[in-house]
Amino acid sequence: KQVTAYNAVNNSTVSRTSASKYENMIRYTGSPDSLRSRTPMITPDLESGVKMWHLVKNHEHGDQKEGDRGSKMVSEIYLTRLLATKGTLQKFVDDLFETIFSTAHRGSALPLAIKYMFDFLDEQADKHNIHDPHVRHTWKSNCLPLRFWVNMIKNPQFVFDIHKNSITDACLSVVAQTFMDSCSTSEHRLGKDSPSNKLLYAKDIPSYKNWVERYYSDIAKMPAISDQDMNAYLAEQS
Repeated sequence: KQVTAYNAVNNSTVSRTSASKYENMIRYTGSPDSLRSRTPMITPDLESGVKMWHLVKNHEHGDQKEGDRGSKMVSEIYLTRLLATKGTLQKFVDDLFETIFSTAHRGSALPLAIKYMFDFLDEQADKHNIHDPHVRHTWKSNCLPLRFWVNMIKNPQFVFDIHKNSITDACLSVVAQTFMDSCSTSEHRLGKDSPSNKLLYAKDIPSYKNWVERYYSDIAKMPAISDQDMNAYLAEQS
């Protein structure tokens, strides 16, 4: 009996010791995620004095003077690169816009469909007593430049067998936005809070607008196309 009692006491002691060790293992050997969740996040500035610099403004810390000065410095560097890139591409953008908004520098005659469509819009404006030139201008812009050419400028892969990466897409978006602003009849107002992509071509847009107005005016002065000529042209193209 004494031996049996001794064994029972000894077994209970061992089981409690094993359970205690097992609980300690559960308590202190958690998963890495749980350890990370209990570990306070230390910023690089407080830990080693290292500062993180990005080429994108960090708006989350705009209330800190140090962050404001860093953002201003990055913005100046970024703007310098934008101006350099714009200067490199300026001639190509001018040639593109001049070719689109010109009836004499196309290398071929103006498509009859454009003349026929613009004359139809003018006839509808006269029919409904719409004499506001801005309305006619907007109709023509929505039919051709803003519906067709903007899509081609922003998506050259529709015409050419090329790959458009993210950087190329961002650059073409700026050109497409400039093209749309050139077709607008509203005043192009800019301020200190205007995005940099609009500030890039702010001085060029008035000239582009003159090209658009001259383009519409030159087409209106061209001889009218009869329905028979248009039908014959469509039959030939098909």
